[in-house]
Amino acid sequence: MTDQRFGLIAGRYALRDQLGHGGMGRVWLAHDEMLDRDVAIKEVAPPSPLSPEESDLLRFLIFREARAAGRINHPHVVKIFDVVQTERWPWLVMEYVPSVNLQRSVHEDGPLSPVEVAKIGLSILEALVAAHDAGVLHRDVKPDNVLLADDGRVVLGDFGLASVDADGKVTRTGQLGTPQYVAPERARHGISSREADLWSLGATLYAAVEGRSPYGRESVLETLAALAVDEPDPMRLAGPLAPVLSGLLRRNPADRTQPEILAEQLRKVISGEALPPAPTPPIIVLPEPEPPRPSRIRAIVLALIAAAIAAAGAYVLAKGDLFNSGLPNAPAVSLSPAIGTVVGVGLLACDHQPARPATVPINVAPPPEEKPLVDGWEWFLGEPEFRTGVPGGWSYWRSGQTVCFRDPRSSRVLAVVKGRSDVETLPGYTELRSGEVFRVEREWLIEFTYTGIDQSRFVMALFTTNFTVLWSSDTFDTGLTRSYHGVLKGSFRDRAGAAGATPAPSNG
Repeated sequence: MTDQRFGLIAGRYALRDQLGHGGMGRVWLAHDEMLDRDVAIKEVAPPSPLSPEESDLLRFLIFREARAAGRINHPHVVKIFDVVQTERWPWLVMEYVPSVNLQRSVHEDGPLSPVEVAKIGLSILEALVAAHDAGVLHRDVKPDNVLLADDGRVVLGDFGLASVDADGKVTRTGQLGTPQYVAPERARHGISSREADLWSLGATLYAAVEGRSPYGRESVLETLAALAVDEPDPMRLAGPLAPVLSGLLRRNPADRTQPEILAEQLRKVISGEALPPAPTPPIIVLPEPEPPRPSRIRAIVLALIAAAIAAAGAYVLAKGDLFNSGLPNAPAVSLSPAIGTVVGVGLLACDHQPARPATVPINVAPPPEEKPLVDGWEWFLGEPEFRTGVPGGWSYWRSGQTVCFRDPRSSRVLAVVKGRSDVETLPGYTELRSGEVFRVEREWLIEFTYTGIDQSRFVMALFTTNFTVLWSSDTFDTGLTRSYHGVLKGSFRDRAGAAGATPAPSNG
């Protein structure tokens, strides 16, 4: 029966039964009256009013999912047919796949055999290769999003966290996903890649054959702490699939099994051929300081996640099950950033300067343990949780979890965000380059551009243990921004006291 509140959606889609629901909306079985076929339609219905910023972000995520899945034409990927704009929110029209998801199948019927899991793995691998070839990362591969269709197909759904890159390069930051199925480098740095998708595939197949995830713990914090320092839980039921899973769940992305070899391994498991044991990656000794003890790493991880969750506050749209009700024929779909991500990006919070901001004081004496800053820079000591060098005379104010600094004579902006800032949600986000930096411990630095209020902006973002530090300027200011960012990177300290030299800018 058509839901009387809506009638025909876009004049052609008649809603019938509700297939699933969650905190952010519903999924409906509908009939396309024009083409005489059943479809699934995702209706967005936030549980409470959203701010204009949150509403814009939600629309961005809806269209990102549609664009990502729409680029892929493969029998093992749920197809997106249409995006319908209504007075309230866009609706996604998708392929209707009568099915049960892998999570429910394992929960109700127990673990699958290694051969069955290998067949599922081969299908999902083909879907991921097709996505990666189209320049799309899934970023949320997990049993909930693997559909075991009534017609025998295995289908990968829910591209709600996917990222799209026009030139096919697939290294990004962004929302986290479900912690038990997130690769270590994504949990620590928010960095996505093809290898991260393969790690999630390995964790998904592990859960299918073992009946539990490789890092299943009682809480999100414990899961992420285990992910940072522990090896996957020992396998008991994987049998011939064990070396395949071991090859996918390696901590170093470069050591993970590549798709061509993985496909061959899965076919051998299906045919009953013996596999050699997974080779042990070489141990490379780097000339670095002694690494922190596992207990120290675990403490850092716990502090990071706790800070990020606290920082997210009202801006976080909780991941939960969202649209996944677990009904047998409900497509596995979701729409939300994950817990631990600061939605709103911090930079956007600094676009609106208050009428009377404060001013960074001039000639502040450096803390006793610090070297003097370069000429024109002053120590900002006005926050209890961090201190940093800032050009003297800049305006500053607090906006939620972000401390904003602006140059009164130009468009340069410095934003210090408590927790992880989800830079990928900025309009027109385009990554230029990224890599690790090492001050006291490894951190991550990303250069990117995005579309500002009236023109393109260039940003350098430093992801530390507890903060995201973003320096933004007009794109013509790129060279000077890199120089000034060196001073910023060398002077920024959270109260843990990360040390580093303070280089002078090379361009004045």
